[in-house]
Amino acid sequence: MEQRRNSRFAIVGVGGYIAPRHLGAVRSVGGSVVSACDVSDSVGIIDSYFPDAEFTTDSDAFFGSLGRDVADYLTVCTPNYLHCGHSLRGLEAGMDVICEKPVVLTVAEHRRLTEMQRVSGRRVYPVLQMRLHPEAVRIREKVESDRVGVSHDVELVYVAPRGRWYGASWKGDPRKSGGVLTNIGIHFVDLLHWMFGRRTGLRLHRSDAGCISGVMELERARVCFFLSVDPGHVPAGHTGACRRLSVDGDLFDFSTGFADLHDRSYHEIVAGRGFSLEDTLEAVATVEAARTTGLSPLTGLYHPMLKNFCCESGSKSAAGRGLPDKHSAL
Repeated sequence: MEQRRNSRFAIVGVGGYIAPRHLGAVRSVGGSVVSACDVSDSVGIIDSYFPDAEFTTDSDAFFGSLGRDVADYLTVCTPNYLHCGHSLRGLEAGMDVICEKPVVLTVAEHRRLTEMQRVSGRRVYPVLQMRLHPEAVRIREKVESDRVGVSHDVELVYVAPRGRWYGASWKGDPRKSGGVLTNIGIHFVDLLHWMFGRRTGLRLHRSDAGCISGVMELERARVCFFLSVDPGHVPAGHTGACRRLSVDGDLFDFSTGFADLHDRSYHEIVAGRGFSLEDTLEAVATVEAARTTGLSPLTGLYHPMLKNFCCESGSKSAAGRGLPDKHSAL
């Protein structure tokens, strides 16, 4: 399919953290933002990109004004729990939708969007930009070159330190964000499925408002993962976020290399080669399952970083001593 020229975009959630990446990506494909909406009116960032865009804080007025005669795409940058509803409204208005991660919070929402795609004849394009990261491509090439039946030992560390605001915002409410694994981890969960196949098992050793750790069994890998927003969990020698993935002892660093990934994602989308809603199903199912998975004792295989934090906040390790409560085995 030929790339659309001068594509028109509407964006909801333009005042959000990730919105500037999308504004820049629209500009990179030669498009224009014609309409924007956010509950906050502190959106001066628009002036740096598309100062002529219409703007409102009234979401009903915003969606009521949209349609194929106004915009070709709706970009969704709102909080996670609003993604499904806003994407549905974009499809109903006859637009293709570009949605930030996670595209939905539950498998049921995924089904609703899938059905609306069918009815509307339009598409939802999830932003799975991590699949375009050079390190991700390198790992997938390594895995695909292996002989059939090979299983890999994988270790994931993702610590994205956040201040006290995080817990007080919608991101700290698992009903709205989906929890840590969904909010900061969905891209890595997607990568793991993309590289190593479907989930065959899941054990959690810690799961609380700021940290989650466990073991994920996939068709071609066994993954020990540790994800956290606690600044105290940043590994020694790191400043800022630590994104690290090892496969059979080979280390792949994802701490850099993100600058142009949204731009590349948009170029693929407007050329008709964007990722599909179906591509997101495995990851959505896994993070949803993690929200209701009970904790396992800290025995056998577990992430080595748990050793460093097993006694924090006065809590106990689950190894040999039972689980102190549902929310943390440590």
